[in-house]
Amino acid sequence: MTTRQQLSLVTLGVRDLGASRRFYTRGLGWSPLLDVDEVVFYQVGGGVALGLFRLSDLSADVGHPATAGTPFTLARNVDSPAEVDEAMERAAAAGAEVLKPAQRAAFGGYHGYFADPDGQRWEVCHNPGWSVAPDGTVSLTAVEPADSAE
Repeated sequence: MTTRQQLSLVTLGVRDLGASRRFYTRGLGWSPLLDVDEVVFYQVGGGVALGLFRLSDLSADVGHPATAGTPFTLARNVDSPAEVDEAMERAAAAGAEVLKPAQRAAFGGYHGYFADPDGQRWEVCHNPGWSVAPDGTVSLTAVEPADSAE
């Protein structure tokens, strides 16, 4: 028997749920899927949700301490470099810290990084080699590196 490769929910532990709720809902313009006192969920893809949960509540739920900030990044692929610029500007206006301004990427696309109010790192990327089929299957193909395109 094989296990289905699937990610259904990413939960971010946040220090201030109210501030994070405002950042994602008002700042980024995202619509909550469910918004209750202790947690907020956003639909972020086909069958995938993002949850915001207080660090203290997450620690209690897991049974081990949780800390803010992450050794990984969350990424959002968009349709054009202009959409990368727009998303980065909107995040910065909402209080995000821009970690890497939007720019050409070594792999041939265009991207930038920001951190939300809890230090969660987000990449906003236009990758011309990234596509999603109607059934949600992701395809990745190599693109001409930025150095070779010039």
